[in-house]
Order: sequence, then C-alpha cells, then structure tokens
Amino acid sequence: MTYAMTPDGTRIAYQIQGRGTPLVLLAGQANDHHWWDAVRADFNPARSTVTLDYRGTGDSDKPDASYTTELFARDVIAVLDELGIDRADVYGTSMGGRVAQHIAARHPRRVGALVLGCTSPGGPHSVERGNYVRRALAQPQPDAARQALLELMYTPRWLASHPGPHHTLGDPRMPAHARRRHLVASNQHNAWDLLPGISAPTLVVHGSDDLLNPAANAPLIADRIPDARLHLIPNGRHAYFEEFRAHASPLVLDFLTTAHKP
Repeated sequence: MTYAMTPDGTRIAYQIQGRGTPLVLLAGQANDHHWWDAVRADFNPARSTVTLDYRGTGDSDKPDASYTTELFARDVIAVLDELGIDRADVYGTSMGGRVAQHIAARHPRRVGALVLGCTSPGGPHSVERGNYVRRALAQPQPDAARQALLELMYTPRWLASHPGPHHTLGDPRMPAHARRRHLVASNQHNAWDLLPGISAPTLVVHGSDDLLNPAANAPLIADRIPDARLHLIPNGRHAYFEEFRAHASPLVLDFLTTAHKP
C-alpha cells in the first residue's frame, strides 16, 4: 500500500495505473477508490489515473475530527505532491465534484482541465434533493434503504442485468464516525463564490434523470464557471458514468484531449 502524508499527519492511501497525462479520479461521499473500478480501464490506455481513499475510507487513516470538502482537496494535493505531479486533469463525481471545485479554485496551477460530474455548488444556491428521496434513504430497514439508493444510482433496466456487486454504495469498512463526518462535509460544502474564479477548461456532466443530486445543479455550475461546457446524459441517474460509460467515458476523454489543444 502506498501513502501520502498530509500536513496534519493523516496517511492517505492512493493508487496509480496506466500511462500518460495524469488524471485524478475523485469518488463520491463515503466511498473509496473502488467507486471507479467499473470504468477506470476506459481512461488507462491514454491516461495515468490517480485515485485515493478519502480520509475515513479504505486504507487511509480515519481520524475522528472535522472533515470538509476543502480538507479533502488539500489531501488530494498531498497525494500529487507525493507523486511529484505538478499539474493534472481532475474528474470528480458527486462529492468528488465538490472536492474538485476546491482544487481548481484554490490550486489553479495544479489543474489542467476539470470535469465535474453529478455534483452541485452547495450552499443556498444549490438545488436540494426532494423530501421523498430523503425519506427513501432514511428508511429504518437497511435492505429497503439500500434498494432505494440503488434505484437512485441506476435505472431498473440496468439493475436487472447487473446484479452487482455495486461499488458506488459506500465503503462497507467505514467506521460510523467517519460516515457521519463525510455526510457533514458534503452537506456543508458551498463553493458558489469560488466558481467564477476557476480558470481551468471545465466540462459539467450530469445524468438527466438524477434525483439524488438533482440535474438542475448542472446548469447552475456551468453558468457560474467561465466558458464551462454542459452535457446531460439522457436517462442517466446518479451513477451515469458507470451505466452509460459507453457515452460518458469517450465524452470525457474527448474533452480532456481537446482542452489541451492550443
């Protein structure tokens, strides 16, 4: 296992595969690097992909202290420093997109191109999920709550032919304190005032049928970041990048390639 050490002494486990221009892949809330298992190979032929286990997940340390999306962004920078990578493209999905916003806004020289998937700006300007979604996820029966999350991630048709395992449902090894702190970090994210300062070429991607993180957040972000592009994946839910990988992965790779052309 390979680790980067953060300034506060937390070990962050990271993984690197492939060759080429570095591409950092950032997972969703309460998930480790396995979030990307189903699609990582789509990028490896052309890219050197870097993933990490957020503090609180996977093989990283799990301190019982305050977590924020800005802190997660600093952890990513620590990984890049450990690898000697001065500049990388960044693709963040869900909470990973929130983390990516901080990286691009606060560390602009470290980001070549930026992709923000199924995410939101946070704060009072964001579009919150409906109460019926919250109730479905808060059901006291674990199996019912898990099924509700699955159906927010994927279409029923896809689930019928893909029984799992599904690596987007959270890291099962997380201690309860870390899971709570991830939830707070994601809920308290607010990058609205930072978005206009992002200078990296940016693509905003979202599933058109995403209810977990409503698709209405995508144009909010795209309108807020100078010259950002917006692309909605028809029929996609929260895990559009996996279910619609034949559409989403080439879209992202094409954007990253053209973003670096003069």
